[in-house]
Amino acid sequence: MATSRSGARIGPSPTSHRSKVIVALLSALLGVFGAHWWYLGRRWAWLVTLTSCVLIVLAQLYPVWWDNPPFLLLIIPVTAGFIEALVFSLKPDAWFDARYNAGSGRTTRTGWAPVLIAIFTTLLGSSVLLFGIALIVMHVYKALGWLDGYVL
Repeated sequence: MATSRSGARIGPSPTSHRSKVIVALLSALLGVFGAHWWYLGRRWAWLVTLTSCVLIVLAQLYPVWWDNPPFLLLIIPVTAGFIEALVFSLKPDAWFDARYNAGSGRTTRTGWAPVLIAIFTTLLGSSVLLFGIALIVMHVYKALGWLDGYVL
């Protein structure tokens, strides 16, 4: 540790204590935009946000906003957000503190909240993922002409 002119020790500034529950919720609900990355202070958070916003803007340029490749590509960051929500929810508090709260001086004690978030994320994530896969399959089948003659 360095010392100042007065002789006082100058160490790393204390970091704010991050909540594992907030990270899991942000990841589950706003993971498509990388909101949990911003909260954790990750380096490339802007890239996730930019990619998702560009895909949403490109989807608006098509006549049907939900049946086009940019919108269907959003399934990737959406799924990544749900997976990260499960990882953050189910990892031990000690792991989270060692990785993200090393300099805060506090410990995390979450209780049942992460388990409930994991259950919520599993239900919501599986529904959204299945719906997204169904949209992708329908888009590909229509693009290849496999559904010609069928009324949808």
